[in-house]
Amino acid sequence: MNRKNGASTNITTKIRSSLVIKLNLGMMGRLLSGFLAVNVLIILMSFFVILWKSEEGIQDIIEIIKQSPDNIESIYYRKGKYKILVGEEPGKGVKLPKDIQNRLPVEINDAKRSFKISETHKGMRLLDKVYSIKYIVGFPLDNSYYQIIYLLGSDLKLFLYLFSLTLIFELLILIGSIDKGSKAIRKTLQPIAELAETAKSLNAEVSSIGSKTNGTYIKDLAGVISNIDANRLDSHISIDSSQDELKDLASAINGMLNRINDSYQSQVRFVSDASHELRTPISVIQGYVNLLDRWGKKDEKTLQESIDAIKSETENMKDLVEQLLFLARGDNETIQLHKEVFDSCETMDEIIRETQIIDNSHIFEVDINRPAYINADKQLLKQAIRILVDNSIKFTPSGDKIILRIVKKDSNIHIVVQDTGIGIEPEALPHIFDRFYRSDESRARKTGGSGLGLSIAKWIIERHGAYFEILSRVDIGTRITIVFPEEVVKEVIINETK
Repeated sequence: MNRKNGASTNITTKIRSSLVIKLNLGMMGRLLSGFLAVNVLIILMSFFVILWKSEEGIQDIIEIIKQSPDNIESIYYRKGKYKILVGEEPGKGVKLPKDIQNRLPVEINDAKRSFKISETHKGMRLLDKVYSIKYIVGFPLDNSYYQIIYLLGSDLKLFLYLFSLTLIFELLILIGSIDKGSKAIRKTLQPIAELAETAKSLNAEVSSIGSKTNGTYIKDLAGVISNIDANRLDSHISIDSSQDELKDLASAINGMLNRINDSYQSQVRFVSDASHELRTPISVIQGYVNLLDRWGKKDEKTLQESIDAIKSETENMKDLVEQLLFLARGDNETIQLHKEVFDSCETMDEIIRETQIIDNSHIFEVDINRPAYINADKQLLKQAIRILVDNSIKFTPSGDKIILRIVKKDSNIHIVVQDTGIGIEPEALPHIFDRFYRSDESRARKTGGSGLGLSIAKWIIERHGAYFEILSRVDIGTRITIVFPEEVVKEVIINETK
């Protein structure tokens, strides 16, 4: 176990280190590309400034030559950086493109500009060659040809010194950024590393059971599953509030764990409640079977009582199993809805007729605004309304009134079942659609039912795009409304038009 935990820790460390390296390399790449762009811009701007400066000096010399062409030998200009040759055309060199030449300060016809490295020092070092670069402007003037040479060496030397200092400064920035970036990246990745560590540890715990081959395998497996539920699913990931980028991720994971935990707990409660509900009729049947076995074989009264009880409990068990199967098929999305456009008022008429045949102890008040067309599965909708009516009958005293109403309101269709029964406690209202939920266990035993009816009704109504509205007051009554919204009604209108 310790070896596996150590291995998972090493893997987590390697993953985090790999991410740090990749992110660092990406950051370095972006910094280097930024420095490269800046350096290219500095070189181009420096070259342009030097060239422009030399051109301005050459233009001044040209003006002097135009004024006194016979005194060229006396021209001494700007500390000897300029030289003048007469009668010679420029030799080979690197010539500037015409587009650049046309934008330079020297304004003279047929000027030829070029760069040339000194030929007098062969075998000299690269820097010496750079320092010996000359900028030459040749042009014809008054039947003579002139060359004005500008020695770029001193300017280039100063530029290289300054550029070297810039490179050193950029290198220091790069080194400092690597150190600070590594710390920031490691801090940012810490929650992800903790999440990976937790997942690896959990996986190791489950995997360790697979190595056991003795009789305790099942017990250990059940124990680990229990630990996962108790110690893992309800835990949350903590992230520093400054790390906004990871807060959404942590929130999503925490929400997922909460939903899984809620679903798991719901399934546990469902299985427990279903087992309890099935155990009760089985216990009753078993009790009457034992009674028959002991005394009921010759006692007709005991025999008939046992047969009636067994038939009743068997019917209850059959209803419960059918409800459980319906919900199971609903959860698996295997129930197919066969929708059609029909008048819901006719369905309500059928329910009222059938209910009055079965129950003549309540007063049914009907208020139906005809017609009320909807697009739904007729049988499933009838089942949902029947569940609401049966609940009203169960919890409304004999002789009291039950109201059944269908109205159109704000382009919606409302199907209302209202009673004057015992009502529902406010704290119980949010849970009445939960499976096996009963707001009052003592009264539920008297009235019967498994607590699955409203869960089935909710599934049916939600699959039709409708929803419930509930208003209830204790000892006053309950009103449950099925609302088919405007969107569903519009679908009916479109289908009718077609």
